[in-house]
Amino acid sequence: MRIEQELKLGFKDVLFRPKRSTLKSRSQVNLTREFTFKYSGRQWCGVPVIAANMDSVGSFEMATVLAKHDVLTAIHKHYSVDEWSEFVANADENVLQHMMVSTGTSDADFEKMHQILALNDALMFVCIDIANGYSEHLVEFVEKVRESLPDKVIIAGNVVTGDMTEELILAGADIVKVGIGPGSVCTTRVKTGVGYPQLSAIIECADAAHGLGGRIIGDGGCTCPGDVSKAFGGGADFVMLGGMLAGHKESGGEVVVKDGESYMKFYGMSSKSAMDKHSGGVAKYRAAEGKTVLLPYRGSVEDTIQDILGGVRSTCTYVGAAQLKELTKRTTFIRVEEQENQVFGKA
Repeated sequence: MRIEQELKLGFKDVLFRPKRSTLKSRSQVNLTREFTFKYSGRQWCGVPVIAANMDSVGSFEMATVLAKHDVLTAIHKHYSVDEWSEFVANADENVLQHMMVSTGTSDADFEKMHQILALNDALMFVCIDIANGYSEHLVEFVEKVRESLPDKVIIAGNVVTGDMTEELILAGADIVKVGIGPGSVCTTRVKTGVGYPQLSAIIECADAAHGLGGRIIGDGGCTCPGDVSKAFGGGADFVMLGGMLAGHKESGGEVVVKDGESYMKFYGMSSKSAMDKHSGGVAKYRAAEGKTVLLPYRGSVEDTIQDILGGVRSTCTYVGAAQLKELTKRTTFIRVEEQENQVFGKA
C-alpha cells in the first residue's frame, strides 16, 4: 500500500485567470480544430465536442442535429446492423463524418463493428469503450482492431493515468478516452472506491498522449459550459458530454409523464436500467455502477449546444485565445473554494 500526497483537482476546484485580450467579440473565436491522426493518417476538421455513447444521448437523431454545428456524436453500441444500414443509406456524408461507431471487445462486437464500418468509408471513427481501460484484454483488442482497420481512427478507454494512456497509444489507439467515475449518473467511485479527479486526469493524460503524437478525450464531469472550457484548458483535444446533452427530444431517452410534467429517463450504461434493457439484468457476480434519474424534458438540443459553444467562445475571449487550440496555452488555473454566488440558487 502507498499513498500519493499530491493534490488532484476536479473542475470545481479551479477557475480561469483572465488575461489581456485583443479580441473584441466572441464571434472572432474559432472553435474549429483540424487533426491528422497518428496511425490512421485520417484528417478531420470540426468542433471537438462529442455527445456520449449512451443510449439516452448518442442517438442517430442527436448526430443529425449536432453535425450541423460540426460537433461529433459517439453512437451507442445497441443499434443493430440493419438499423445502421437504414440510417447510413439516407444520411448526408457530413453527418457520417461526425459519427463514432462504438464497440465492446467481444468477438461478436468485433464482427458487428466491421459490418457497420463497411457501410460507408465516411465512418472513420471507432470507439472501443469499456469501463475499465486497465484490462490487458483492451490492449490486445486495440492491437487486433488496428491490424484489421489500419485506416480508421481508433479511440480506446477509459483510463485516468499517463502510463495507461501511453500503453493504449503504443498498442494502436489514435485517441484515448479519459475519465473514471466523474459522470453525473456514474456510481463507480461509490461502489468501488476507484477514480481520479477529472481535471488532473486530463492534464496528466494529455501530457502523456501528446508526447507520443496521440490525442485524448475528456469524458465526464462537465456540468456547465465553464467545465467544458476547463477540460479544453487542461489539455483535452476533445470533450465528451453525457448529462449536458440528455433530456432532449434527440437524446433517444424514454419519456415519462409525472404529475402532468414530461421527463426523460437518463441512466448510466453500467446501471441496473441499462443492464435490464440490454443484458437481461445485473449479473450475479457484479454490482450496478450507475444510477437512473428523470430529467425535465428540454425540447430540442439546438439551444443547448449553442449555449455550450457560446460559453467556450466567451472563455476564449477572457484569456485572449482567438482559436480553441490556443486555449490551453493561454490557460492559468487558480485554485478556489467557491465557484458562484448561489444566494438565488444555482445558475
